[in-house]
Parts: sequence; C-alpha cells; structure tokens
Amino acid sequence: MEVRRKLLNSVDRCVDEALEGLVRSHGGLVLLRGHRVVLRSDPQSIKGKVALLSGGGSGHEPAHAGFIGEGMLSGAVAGSVFASPPPGSVLAAILTLWKGGASGVLLIVKNYTGDRLNFGIAVEQARSQGVPVDIVIVADDCAFAQPSKAGRRGLCGTVFIHKLAGALAEKGCALGDIVARLNEATKTIGTLGVSLSPCSVPGCQPTFQLPSGEMELGLGIHGESGIKRSKVDSADEVVKNIINHMTDSSNKSHLSLKSGDKVVLCVNNLGALSCLEIAVDSKAAIHCLEERGVLVARVMSGSFMTSLEMAGMSLSLMKVDEEMLRLFDAKTTAPAWPNLSTTSVSGRNLFLEPAEKSAAASDKCSEGALSSVIRLVLEAICKILLQRQEELNALDRAAGDGGCGSTHALVANVIQEWLQTSTIPGNLGQLLADLALLVQERMGGSSGALYCLFLSAAAPHLRQNCDGAAWAKALHAGTEAMKRYGGAEPGDRTMLDALCPAVEELKKLSTAPPGGHNTVLQAAVEKADSGAESTRNLTARAGRASYVASEHLTQPDPGAVAVAAILRAVLDALKA
Repeated sequence: MEVRRKLLNSVDRCVDEALEGLVRSHGGLVLLRGHRVVLRSDPQSIKGKVALLSGGGSGHEPAHAGFIGEGMLSGAVAGSVFASPPPGSVLAAILTLWKGGASGVLLIVKNYTGDRLNFGIAVEQARSQGVPVDIVIVADDCAFAQPSKAGRRGLCGTVFIHKLAGALAEKGCALGDIVARLNEATKTIGTLGVSLSPCSVPGCQPTFQLPSGEMELGLGIHGESGIKRSKVDSADEVVKNIINHMTDSSNKSHLSLKSGDKVVLCVNNLGALSCLEIAVDSKAAIHCLEERGVLVARVMSGSFMTSLEMAGMSLSLMKVDEEMLRLFDAKTTAPAWPNLSTTSVSGRNLFLEPAEKSAAASDKCSEGALSSVIRLVLEAICKILLQRQEELNALDRAAGDGGCGSTHALVANVIQEWLQTSTIPGNLGQLLADLALLVQERMGGSSGALYCLFLSAAAPHLRQNCDGAAWAKALHAGTEAMKRYGGAEPGDRTMLDALCPAVEELKKLSTAPPGGHNTVLQAAVEKADSGAESTRNLTARAGRASYVASEHLTQPDPGAVAVAAILRAVLDALKA
C-alpha cells in the first residue's frame, strides 16, 4: 500500500503548524507557549465562571480547538494525530485557566482509554494542588450490540456536550451542577458513522483496507474498522440503516427513540465527502426521522469531528426538551460552530410558490393591423433557417459541436408550431417578449440565451410605439444586452460581427423619411452580410471557437451567418 500524499510541510510538525494556523486565523484564540494548547484570548471573561477544557488526538479538525469561544470551550489540548495529549499539557491548561480566575475547571473527554488515562492523571494532579476540577466522559457510540468492558466510544456527539456545557458555564452555573446536567445529557445522545474509504495518518499507510464499491458501518473516528461491511447503497438506504441500527432496542448501545420525541440532528462529514453529498444525506436523515414521528428541532450539517480525509459521515442525535434547546441555541463565538436558525426544522413549510407567469399573448392580446405582416416575416425566417440547417452545421463543425444549424432549425420549428396555435399580437413589444420566452424555453445553448437577451431587452421599447425611433432604440438595447452579458464585442468572431454593423445602420430608422425604411433595411442586410463574411479572417476571442486554433477557422462564423440570413429573410418578406 502506498502512503497517501498530503499537502503538509512536515509529518512531525503538522499538528503544531495546524494549531498555529488556526490561532493566526482567529483573533479570539491564543497558544499556550510550550504546549499544544489553544485557549481563549480573553481570560478575564472566564473569571468567576467554570472553565471548560476538552481535547484529544489531532486529525479531527475542527474539533476540538474550533469550538473554543464565548459560550463554548475555554481551551483545548491537542495530541499528535490520533494520539492522546500528554498529561503535562492538560495540567498546564488546567492551571492556566484556574490561576486566570476560573471558579473551577471541567474536562470534557471522549471515552477512549488513552484520553481517560492522560486527562485523568492531570485531574488528580490538579486536585492535589487544590484546583476544583472534574471530568465528564462522553460515550455516544451506538455501533456495538454488546459493548466491551471499555464501553461505548466517544464520537461526534461530544460536540453537543461542548455546546450545552458552554451555555451552562456562561450562565454562571456551579461546577457540580454542570457535571450533573451533562451526565444526564450524555444519556440522550447517540452517534453512528459510515465510510466509503479509510483514512491515513500523515506518513503512514491507510488505517484499513476497504475494497472498491464497499462501505464500512460503525467505524470509529481514528480509522478503526466498523462492525459491518456491505455494498455501497443509495444515500436514503444508508441513512435509514444507520438510524435503524442506532435505535434498535436489541442493541445494548442503542439510543431509545420513539414517535413524538424531539431531537437535534448532526450530519457530520468525516473528512472527504462533498458538501453536495452531505446536503443529500441531511435531507435523507430528516425525512427518515420525520417518517418515524420524530420532531427534528435543529440540524447541524457540515464538518464537526472529522477523521482526516475519510470519505464518510456520521449521524448524531440528541433528544432535547425546551430547556436543552435554549442551551443549544445560546450564543457562541466559537469559530467552528455554525450559524444555526432557531426555527424548528420539522413542521416548516419548505416551499414558496413562484409568482404566476404572465399570461400568454393569445390570452391578453388581440391581433392588430401588423399581425398579418408579422406572420409573413416569421414564416420567412423559419423557412430560411430550415433551408440552411446543414450549411450552418457544417460551418460549426470546425469551431463547435456542429449543432448551430440544428439549434436554429429547432427554434424555427417551435415558432412554426406557435404560429399555428397562437394569436399573433399586433403589439410588437409583446411579440418580442413572447418570442423571447419561446427561445428561452426551447432553443437552448448559448445562441438561445443570446437571442433571448436581445429580444427581452428590445421588447420594452416597442410596447408603446413602433415607429423608426422606437425600433432604433429597441435594436440598440438588444445588442447592448448581448454584449453586456455575453462578454463579446464586434471583432471577436461571433454573431455580433453581423448584428452590430446592421444595427448601427438600422439606427438611421429614427431619421429616415416616410417610405425610406426599406432602404435602411436593405443597407443593414448588406452590412450584416459583409460582417458575417469578415469573420472568415478574424481570430476568435469569445465563445467555444476561442478555444480552437486559428488555422482551423477558415470559414465564416456560423452564428454571424445565421444572423445575416435572418435579416435578409425579414427584408425579403417586407418587400413581398
């Protein structure tokens, strides 16, 4: 097995550099010199209150130092990767907090033998020096039906205890009261994880082997193998199996859960799942719990207690009442704590109905004096696009996917269908808006988006008036929208090389004498033809063609040719 590469400077120094990176990134944290200990940078705020200390092996980031802040931990002690911290560092942290004015110090420790021993040594040594100190052990693992003498492991549910403890300490509760409350809370928490891959300690081989297509259920956060292997299944099935196992009463480490219970859910990324996967898993978990009649009060979704780069996730559940929810919702400045809503997840309406779409033209517009002319123009456009489909496809094969003609033919067919079934509005602004909607829904691709932009931006200028000046404004607005959102300019070897010169000519419609509009249109078509032909010698600087070597682009741009063809069809129809 190969040792996995990691983006580190040194295997030996990675923990120290990671802690320094965290502290450098957050003004509320400081390092205790000579120890792998992170503390709050405002010790005066802890005076007279119980200080909270946690920690354990590194590799579980953002746990544990990421949960230091007002309303959560006062400090965290880090060991080497997946190794318990030395008792000397734990004791140094305890004494620093105590001498800083804390009324007592509480250690929150996950149930692993090494952690219990090393934190326990520090507790006894601190007590011998007169420090009021106590310890709470978290054991939330629901994997084993018959736990060994060592008991259930401490997993991501520990983060719940950090939060409750922080809220109680911030309220000024006494050490004994906090310990009693937390010991009761630990009985209401369960965690179970699943992984699609092992992880590897820096400089070492993976912690276990997992064949492709298989997953491991019930593994620990140090890469310990789980209780069961199976084929990778859908997210819904995996989540359902996790919750079933967690709550199975024949499992001695189960979490008792019944309909009507209220819970906080944590969907924890073990390191290498994408945010997309975690969101899907969160949806599946909420749905599964609600099907059981369980009320999901809050959801934490993200990375809270990882296992280096393990591709997996764990689900943690904590049964809560209103008082526990108030503690859970209490403010904290801990950098890794999410900005959660205090609204219950269950019972909330997930969807907002969209605003109704504008009625179709046939529903609100009647035909006008121009409707028959519009029909002739649109029929001419559709005819020319269908006739030149293969020509445009051939031009596009050198620069794109060869579908330019087919895309234009598609919208031509759509418009032909629309002409047969719809009332053609006499209002030209409404016509362009309707055509924009057709193009948007049916044409697709970048060409469809550009035509839709052009039509949408031009339409408002023709709603009240359709004289030459209005047309000039509309066409200018359309081309400006295409340039603004598409990012291309004339000279970039796109459809704009035919369209923009034509529109510049068509601006003369605003000053053309009566009967002179066809002359302007004739000149515009000639400009479009010349512009399209000029693209033969241009270097593509926008669109897909910009990724193709210039020596392969010896034909005119298909989009520009299509625009020129459309404008010529308009001219021919109006002449007829």
